[in-house]
Amino acid sequence: MFSFLRTCGLLSLVLVLSLIHVPPYSVTAAARITIDSHQDGQTISPGLTQLYGTYTDVYEVELIVNGEMVTDVQMDDPDGNDSGDWSYSLDTSQWDGPIEVVLKSKDTGTRYGIWSSFMSLVVDNPAAHIPEVLVTGPAERAMLKAKERVNIAVNSKNSITAVELRIDGKEWIPLASSRDGYSYTWDTRMEAKKVHSLEARATDANGNTGYSPTIYADTRKISNAGELNDAANDMEIGIENDIENDVDSETVNDGSLQMDLESIDSVASVVDSVYESDSVTDSVYEPDSSTEELGELLAEPSPLPDQDRAIWIWETASYHLVRNPNSWPVLSSLASDTTTFNQRPITTLYLGVDQYDGASMLEDYRSEVRQFITWAHGAGFRVEALIAGGTKPPYFGAYTRYRTQAVREFEKVLNYNIASDSEAQFDGINLDTEPYILPDFKTAKPSVQVQYLDMLAALMERKAASGLTFPVGAAIPRWYDTSADASNIPWNGATKWMSEHIQDTADYISIMNYRDQAEGSAGIINHALGEAAYANAIGKPKSVIIGVETKDIADGGDPETISFHEEGRTYMEQELAKVYTAFENDPAFGGVALHHYSSLIDFPSKWGPGGYSWAPPADSEPPTAPAGQVQAVTFDHQRIDLSYGMAQDNTAINDYRIYRSTDAAFSIGPETYAGTAKGLSFKDKGLLPDTTYYYQVTAVDIQGNEGPASSIVSATTGSSTLKPMVIRDMNIEFTDGKAAVSFSVIDRDTGEPVPAKVSGRFTRMAGKYITAATDANGLFQAVSESITAADGEISFEPRRIMASGYYWAGAYDELPYLSVTWGP
Repeated sequence: MFSFLRTCGLLSLVLVLSLIHVPPYSVTAAARITIDSHQDGQTISPGLTQLYGTYTDVYEVELIVNGEMVTDVQMDDPDGNDSGDWSYSLDTSQWDGPIEVVLKSKDTGTRYGIWSSFMSLVVDNPAAHIPEVLVTGPAERAMLKAKERVNIAVNSKNSITAVELRIDGKEWIPLASSRDGYSYTWDTRMEAKKVHSLEARATDANGNTGYSPTIYADTRKISNAGELNDAANDMEIGIENDIENDVDSETVNDGSLQMDLESIDSVASVVDSVYESDSVTDSVYEPDSSTEELGELLAEPSPLPDQDRAIWIWETASYHLVRNPNSWPVLSSLASDTTTFNQRPITTLYLGVDQYDGASMLEDYRSEVRQFITWAHGAGFRVEALIAGGTKPPYFGAYTRYRTQAVREFEKVLNYNIASDSEAQFDGINLDTEPYILPDFKTAKPSVQVQYLDMLAALMERKAASGLTFPVGAAIPRWYDTSADASNIPWNGATKWMSEHIQDTADYISIMNYRDQAEGSAGIINHALGEAAYANAIGKPKSVIIGVETKDIADGGDPETISFHEEGRTYMEQELAKVYTAFENDPAFGGVALHHYSSLIDFPSKWGPGGYSWAPPADSEPPTAPAGQVQAVTFDHQRIDLSYGMAQDNTAINDYRIYRSTDAAFSIGPETYAGTAKGLSFKDKGLLPDTTYYYQVTAVDIQGNEGPASSIVSATTGSSTLKPMVIRDMNIEFTDGKAAVSFSVIDRDTGEPVPAKVSGRFTRMAGKYITAATDANGLFQAVSESITAADGEISFEPRRIMASGYYWAGAYDELPYLSVTWGP
């Protein structure tokens, strides 16, 4: 039985992992995670498989499976020392063949990532096998005949019920099998003179559907040689195409198709090169004479446009924008405002198009995307598709073994543009993969660095093959030209800084230049000088975009100094004015990009007295209730997970409010308020064991109008022997330029003090993260960093509380947590 796994997925993870040699992540003795339930390469049966292991000095442990899912695991830590056992019941019935599992968590000391070793498991489940599909002809870039036969090869462990071809994103064309496989005769004379996308898919009797890589076929030059113009051949083609458009399912399902195995292996090796080219100069398809004749048709990249200002819009916001045209004037109002903070207008949108809430934007909402982009162009915006690696988490797309997913995600955008009129096309792609998050970026240098660069080269090759000339930019951290982890990277025949390789390959870069000051050795200006100088040296004007951060990031390991969140919008604009002055005469400078839309909407001028935010258009009409039925799923003894559908509004949805009670007949209000979410899910933590909770969800629009509540849904928490502890008597004051917070940790039921380890952070104008023990009476005290402002506001938010025999029942704290304001 032949195999296309090389071309359509994870070749064989057992083989791939042995060839690539993914090393175990070297961790300190104090922080580690293990997988103890299975051995690497072990074969397992389909169904529920119990994974388990141990963890030491880490928290928030997540399981990552096959680059397709990220989920929290159950953690058992009765001693409250951030060490214990983890477990997860994994349903493997959706996979066949090798799958990769790994765990990621946060170090209790640094709050940066700690990983387990990667493990491959083999699921013996032919019923879930995804059909492997390949367009075997015409060859990419080859000169086409007037009537070109498109050939499709399919490999499946199950009976195939449908094979279909799609040209330029149009309707799927059903194909019938024959002695020569699946084919379709394409009259290229009827097509526009351009590059066309050819995609195939196959579905088996169990409903599994596999998709081919895209082949790009150029009809700008057509060969008359071999044209089927005699009556017999014309009749045969007519009959074949009639059959292909009226397929007899029994014919497709008869299993009689036999294929030339040597031919298939040859095709597979060609497609391997699409995804695994070692160099940006490698030819993915060996050129023939036809390819050489077509070479003159390959357009030069267009000159880079000004991108000032750009803004990242991730899927939490982008799906709302695309699906609700009423929200477009809100975006336009925010982007065009130049007076509230003396800021420049936003002209470029990096629109997130990855999967969200079970939907694929460019497939499931293609019509809506076209309408949005058409409107955006009319309103003066450029719109670039914002993608990452096509995996979950997105940075897995940097690995060679996940190249197929990364290329497919990229091709979705290319194919969307080919299928759309010019006014509805994306103006570029912004690629935000961030491979440095991977554990072996540091420990196995330059392996991940080179794999990422190979991925970038493969994507740029796919752009060239598609005939599209829009710019593709890579988001990179500011330290790709200064850190030891990015230095002396051997690739493509040269040893350079990581940033320089990327600048050689991509059309532009957007530097995640995340600092809260413009000047100084650690400032935004200094950190962009190297990239700008290199861009000028290689002749790429307008190719350096300087990105800045506005969201609250201090919960992670990064310091608060990487974001303007604490300082406010007015201060940020003052610093950005210095950036503009520094680079206004630099040809390499292409503008400033803001991260990101959802945080910018609520970003105040400053915290405390006199602070103000952007004012959205006037509106008094509330939104609808969330669509569909709210889902409530028990996670463990203290957490219930909620999900709900998208609400609609006459302007724009800003967030969702979750209400909770132990009374089935409760009313929504301050007493039952549980929290707020920007997206379509919410983790309700800090609950009591063996307790039934009832929930309702409302939507809130950009003006603060709250819509009607959803229907009530309930779930019951699990059991636990751990006792609940809570916070009482919080106090926060501002004296001598610092905020001081104190509170007591007590047993929720008895009121007795509980000595505990507390982690939390100051927020709003401060951002210092604190981990400290209470005293013997459960009293916690902490002091913020120094704040020199004459007026302001600071609050403190606990993040984790650990004690032997207890868990933190934060939903029963005295809420909301306090803040302190000061000023004249």
